[in-house]
Order: sequence, then C-alpha cells, then structure tokens
Amino acid sequence: MLMIDRGRELVDRRQILWLLVVRDLKVRYSSSALGYVWTILDPLMMALVYWFVFGFVFQGHRKGLEPYILFLVVGVLCWQWFQGGVNDTTRALQQESKLVRSTSLPREIWVVKIVLAKGVEFLFSIPVIVIFMIRYQRGPQWDILWAFPAALLLQFVLITGVGLALSAITVLVTDTQRVVRIFLRIWFYVTPVVYSIDALSKHPALTYLMALNPMTGVVDLYRRCVFPSTGAGWHVPVTSAVVTVILFLAGSRIFRRLEPAVLKEL
Repeated sequence: MLMIDRGRELVDRRQILWLLVVRDLKVRYSSSALGYVWTILDPLMMALVYWFVFGFVFQGHRKGLEPYILFLVVGVLCWQWFQGGVNDTTRALQQESKLVRSTSLPREIWVVKIVLAKGVEFLFSIPVIVIFMIRYQRGPQWDILWAFPAALLLQFVLITGVGLALSAITVLVTDTQRVVRIFLRIWFYVTPVVYSIDALSKHPALTYLMALNPMTGVVDLYRRCVFPSTGAGWHVPVTSAVVTVILFLAGSRIFRRLEPAVLKEL
C-alpha cells in the first residue's frame, strides 16, 4: 500500500525529519527576546484568563474538577498543540514550496515536521503543570503510565491526519486558512477544555455526541494523569481513538489524491 510505503520512507528519513524539526524551533525562537518562555507564557496567560472568566464570573469551576486552575491548564496546554498544529499545517506546503518541488523527500514530511515541532513545544510546557501540581499538592495518578503516551500518540495522529488534508486543500483553495481559524474557535467550545464532560451527565445523548469529537478523548486522557476521576467513561477515549484513525486515513487519502494538482499549483 502507498500509505505504508510513505510511512516507511518517513521512518527511513527520520534523521532529516528531526533536523527539520530542530530548524523550525531554532528559527521560531532565534529572533525572540524571551525565546522558549513564550511556549509557557502564552498558554499560561490564556489559562489564567479562562480561570478568571469561567471560575469567578460564571462560576465555571462547578463544571470542572478541583483545583480548577490545574484542570484548565491541562486542557489549555494540550489544546494549544492542537490549535497551533492545525493552523500551521495549513501553510506547510506553501511555505516550503521550493523544497516540496525540488527534493525527493516524501511530501508528508513537511506536515509531520510541523506537528512534531508543536509537540516538542507542548512537552516543554509540561513543567507548568508540574508547578501547579506541587502548589496544590497533587501527585500524578497511576494512569499516567499509559494515559500520557496514549494521549500523545492519539493527538499526534489526529493533527497529522487533519493537517495532511488541510495542507493540500489550502494550496488549491486559499480561503481554507480563514475557514480553519473560524472552525477552530467553534471546536474549542465543543471540546471539554473549560468544563468537564461530567457536566453533561444529565444529557447522556449529548455526552455520546461529544465523544465523537476526537479531542474530547485526548483531553480526557491527559486529565486522567492528574485527576483520579475525570467523569468520562471508557467509551470517550475509545471513541476518540476510532475517530482519530478514521480522520488520519481520510486525511492521508485526500493528500495523495490532491498531490499531483498541488505540485502543479506550487
């Protein structure tokens, strides 16, 4: 199968892939006075804003787990990876158009390297969660041994699948970037970032519908690493995994189908 062959090519070119990731990170922070600090500062400030608005103004802490600020930080940090990855992958092929046309590298590599770079930034932000865990005397749960790697893998596969489709479509339809930004704003509020899925327990049908959002299961898995109970049943991460695989296969297929047209346009 072509998809398996492309996967093998990426594995064979893993050293080049890593060099591209490192290059992206260096370029991103080389001209910044604060550098790596922005990786922590940006999502932390957003979490504090949500904490004030939903925790005090709208009493949102009743819809989440306590301590609510820790609940928020976990959700916001993993959402930042998703949002940044999806946004940046829409421009993946256009930004590297010369290299896309002139090198023999599998063209999926330009999407994967962005997803990995954003993933590294997410890992760099983990100390923020640790600081809040120490502040509120919360130790990691045993679920962290499987939930954290499972969440990382699912989120990587999800962003890659969505990014493959969007990177190809954006070359042919430039308005895609604007549509994606609007859609991500909506997606944020239908993902349990500022509230717990348990808040929907009075509406079982809505809970199952929310589970179809793959980011619902991803956020739930991250929170299982910190909280003893997230209020979500096992059907949530399982459904997330199934939908993620479907989106990845669909994204890969769209990318391959549009590749000839994309190369002509570039």
